[in-house]
Amino acid sequence: MDSLKWLYPGMHVKRWLLLLLLGVIFLGLGTAYAITNVYREQPFPEWVGTITLQFVPRLVRAALFLVLGVGVAVYAFARLGKSLLSAFVPLGREDKIIDIVYQKRLLSRGPKVVCIGGGTGLSTLLRGMKEYTSNITAIVTVADNGGSSGRLRVDFGLPPPGDFRQCIAALADAEPLMTKLFQYRFNGGSGLEGHSFGNLFIVAMSDITGNFERAIRESSRVLAVRGQILPSTLANLDLAAETEELGLVEGESEIGHTGKGRIKRVFLQPSHPAAYPEALRAILQADLIVVGPGSLYTSVLPNLLVDDIARAIRASNSPKVYVCNVATQAGETDDFHVSDHLQVLTDHVGFQLFDYMLVNNNPNAVLPAHAHVRPVEINGDLSKADAMGVRVVLADLVNPENGLRHEPKKLAASLMRIYYDRSQSATAKPRELTQLGA
Repeated sequence: MDSLKWLYPGMHVKRWLLLLLLGVIFLGLGTAYAITNVYREQPFPEWVGTITLQFVPRLVRAALFLVLGVGVAVYAFARLGKSLLSAFVPLGREDKIIDIVYQKRLLSRGPKVVCIGGGTGLSTLLRGMKEYTSNITAIVTVADNGGSSGRLRVDFGLPPPGDFRQCIAALADAEPLMTKLFQYRFNGGSGLEGHSFGNLFIVAMSDITGNFERAIRESSRVLAVRGQILPSTLANLDLAAETEELGLVEGESEIGHTGKGRIKRVFLQPSHPAAYPEALRAILQADLIVVGPGSLYTSVLPNLLVDDIARAIRASNSPKVYVCNVATQAGETDDFHVSDHLQVLTDHVGFQLFDYMLVNNNPNAVLPAHAHVRPVEINGDLSKADAMGVRVVLADLVNPENGLRHEPKKLAASLMRIYYDRSQSATAKPRELTQLGA
């Protein structure tokens, strides 16, 4: 029965039910003493004895009244709770309030997970992780300079809001209509075309609250976000790349376009931005740190190139996982294998940043022909990962409906399995190829 969930550990209800029961017992004892005194001193008509069951043994009478009292009290308590909560719970969800409370209590005891990245990859990860814990911190890149975010960044001098908007929508616990509204993109209108409502909302909130960080917090509160969303830095930075064919390419929106040339390295301008202090604090306090999935050069690396972010990750004793993309990305990671992703990360931020690399082992997902991509292959040569002290973990992670993306539930389940396996077995070999779900 759902009602029994109120008695589950961690619901913070049993103590108050017991206190209420104690109060009812005292009230019953006081009433019983008063009635007993009247019963002994005052004569009563014969029918009173009948309705008080005087012809039944006392222990049987006590049991009957106890059962009746408990039944009435439970029914009254349930109806009272539903009546009071109906003012705060969305219409039609009153009967699910016990599940809502249970879920919130359970998630609040989940591990502290830090997710680092940007774009669609990060929001995909967050959608899965929020089903396991509400102690989530999303650390988001601020290098985006294209589309609606780029225009608002130039016009208002704010960090690009697009990736923050996607994270808010992914972690929101609000009604689906509110989430759709936040993601709505205008298709016409002078000056509005191409902008999303969520981006404009964040910009407006920044003006009202006085700064971008508070705007993100207040926007998250409005949409009942599970966790927090932080920038990796507040510096006004740009991403640049050196390519083999064209030399220097500037701007995140320009990097990776087919025809720009194979990327040799990316770097930030300015080169040493200060990390956002709350982001560093979250990393150092995390129980699990996850980097990716997402565009390797334009979503993942811009966060890791903030020097103190990489240092904080390296200093953490918690498990650190890099989630490799399930498919190559045209213009960025053409023909990349698993080891190539790891090599690029090492070339940019050095060794000993990750303990695990989570890799998809299901190559059968259908990819759109026009995308000019293919599944990221495990090329049989994982000695590089072994030499770098990175444990490769294999699992079916791909979304069967979209072979370019991870499936949120599969991804989150695999990450949580890594976390719990690490917690339960501190003696696991650090450089072992592991198959999840085998």
